[in-house]
Amino acid sequence: MVSCSKSGGSDGGAGGSTGGGGGGTTIDCTGIASAFAANVNPIIQSTCATDASCHGAGSANGPGPLLTYTQISSASVLIKPAVASGTMPKTGTLTTAQKNSIICWINGGALNN
Repeated sequence: MVSCSKSGGSDGGAGGSTGGGGGGTTIDCTGIASAFAANVNPIIQSTCATDASCHGAGSANGPGPLLTYTQISSASVLIKPAVASGTMPKTGTLTTAQKNSIICWINGGALNN
């Protein structure tokens, strides 16, 4: 059996590294679809905010529910490393494009756009 770990990097802002324990992989956010309403929120609602055992209504996991922009943006410092490292979502996986959308949205200031 082989095991590995990922070390954290620093957040260089838009187009910077994933930071926060996300493996330090640099993502060029140029051209990445990362608007909150069109790209990020649909991913979170379909993979994270599914029920109370994840981050739906009544959740006590991690940052709690991730149902609104305010809840999601407030938890962005926790979401970024969890998504980058692949530890979230707890069931299933995100595609590279989905991970990049979320990470680039956070790197860009987690705007309500």
